[in-house]
Amino acid sequence: QVQLVESGGGLVQTGGSLRLSCAASGRTFSNYAMGWFRQAPGKQRELVAAITSGGWTHYTDSVKGRFTISRDNAKNTVYLQMNSLKPEDTAVYYCAQDRQIWRLVGAGTKSSDFGSWGQGTQVTVSS
Repeated sequence: QVQLVESGGGLVQTGGSLRLSCAASGRTFSNYAMGWFRQAPGKQRELVAAITSGGWTHYTDSVKGRFTISRDNAKNTVYLQMNSLKPEDTAVYYCAQDRQIWRLVGAGTKSSDFGSWGQGTQVTVSS
């Protein structure tokens, strides 16, 4: 059974930075794409960034140039470095692992591609 545990959320001022981490267990981590999603109050969950097993990345337009997703397969951990944070980045951030081995990520990546989810971590950006 896959377990995903996020950490690193918190309260930060506009323009600040946070680094989220997600530790995975239960399957061969290096074989699966990983994603970070977020859900703000009253809004649908959206993909923020995803990374393939080989390190190819995809970002939603609103975070390009500010956020960086990375993974350390030796530590079974995926990261989301968030810089130049804005109030509109405020949300609960979720880590997720793909259902399918070795899948690519891109504009067509959707939440239903991911079968395992973390509990979420709150990110609040004050203006």
